[in-house]
Amino acid sequence: MKDIANSASQHGRSTAPVDEILPVTQMILYGLQHVLVMYAGAVAVPLVVGNAVGLPPEHIILLISADLFICGAATVVQSLGAGKWLGCRLPLIQGCTFAALIPMVLIGKEYGIGGISGAVIVSGIFILCCAPWISKLIRFFPKVVMGSIVTLIGMSIMPVAGGWVGGGNSEMTGFGAPFSLLMAFITLVIILNIYTFASGVVKNTSVLIGLIIGSILWNFFKPLDFHLVNATSWFHLPTLMPFAKPEFHIIPVALLSMVMVVVMVETMSSMMATGDIVGKKVDAKMLRNGLNTCGVATAICGLFNLFPYAAFAQNVGLIGLTGVRSRFVVSVSGIILILMGVFSKMAALVVLIPKPILGGAGIVMFGMVAVSGIRTLGQVNYRNNNNGMVVALTLGLGMMPVLVPNLFTQLPPMVQLFLHSGITIGTLTAIVANLTLNGSVPLRINHEALVPDPAPPSSAARNVAVRTVRMWLLLRKVQKDQQPEEAQEG
Repeated sequence: MKDIANSASQHGRSTAPVDEILPVTQMILYGLQHVLVMYAGAVAVPLVVGNAVGLPPEHIILLISADLFICGAATVVQSLGAGKWLGCRLPLIQGCTFAALIPMVLIGKEYGIGGISGAVIVSGIFILCCAPWISKLIRFFPKVVMGSIVTLIGMSIMPVAGGWVGGGNSEMTGFGAPFSLLMAFITLVIILNIYTFASGVVKNTSVLIGLIIGSILWNFFKPLDFHLVNATSWFHLPTLMPFAKPEFHIIPVALLSMVMVVVMVETMSSMMATGDIVGKKVDAKMLRNGLNTCGVATAICGLFNLFPYAAFAQNVGLIGLTGVRSRFVVSVSGIILILMGVFSKMAALVVLIPKPILGGAGIVMFGMVAVSGIRTLGQVNYRNNNNGMVVALTLGLGMMPVLVPNLFTQLPPMVQLFLHSGITIGTLTAIVANLTLNGSVPLRINHEALVPDPAPPSSAARNVAVRTVRMWLLLRKVQKDQQPEEAQEG
């Protein structure tokens, strides 16, 4: 198998980086890195909703295992594709979306887990019905709009990294403890040093290595609790309707279907951001297939008492950081997620990674998402047009829910569902502002071919450091040679 992968990799050098097949060992390492980056976000929604509807801890673990299994399957389909209608064939990780978290908690408290499942199934079908026409919005995303949205995505998810750095949740006791801040900083420094001075596979797995070293250091000072790992069963397969049969009620169905509009907008933004990073033009067909995958995964997961799926933006930042753009790496991540869903102890083991360690890695990864958007904005022409105002409005209004979370609390609950997401506000603002200030959009926009950024030379920083040390040693030698001469003259 390794020989096949190596020969495919050699052949892949003549193809686009997104279609390159790397050696098996590298794909496993890079895929595991993606899993560790997204795992905390993947299990957060089942944890919160499970507790909100009163599920016991052992049931929540089973819920997480089933979630990881379907999440992995959706990721494989999204990255590799399945037929003409499923999969955008980009390196995108699928996971439970945070956009539907609050509505699902409200539905769960009123209608239980069965009410959530029924609404999730219908919302998945709703995505499938909307995908063919909403994907045609690609013509409303010129570079000024695209760059503004991607920059906003990176800035909007940065508070997640900040929460991890402080320990997980700003409302928890001991949040922001000096030890947590120190360990996050140490993890960040480890990742930066590996990324700067290493090369090859070591450089590209800097986040994975940083997470492992950071967790080991944490364990020296605060031993990790392996009780959950020991209490978790070795093997578990997802079962249909394990906790309740789906129930269909008008209000939950309508509520969650409206939230899916937000999810579709965010997913399309992530697809276009990923396409920009890997150098592949994202067209309406790719957007449609990507949304179809989210819709099918969401409809199916409702039968397992699970929740809606979308693309994870944090993994977009990881692609920009490492420069590994192959969609086959992400498909390996999907396989790892499937295995973690089947072998529950693997899933429980990853839960042990302390939040501050994840936060140290998240700072640079989420920042790379914003960097990708800034790079796109750097290619925009700001003369004799209103592009500057489009960017200003998008970032200004889109960051409002992030900077002032309680800004819209006095508005009706239905309105709050849309306004609590800065990405949604920013996306709509960017489209409307561009149409209003820059005029109508032609039926077809001829985008120039995208070229991925070359990976930074791994030896650059190392050579600078070596030259600096050599220069310092040379100066020291000159000074020592001059001292005896000055003494003789004296």
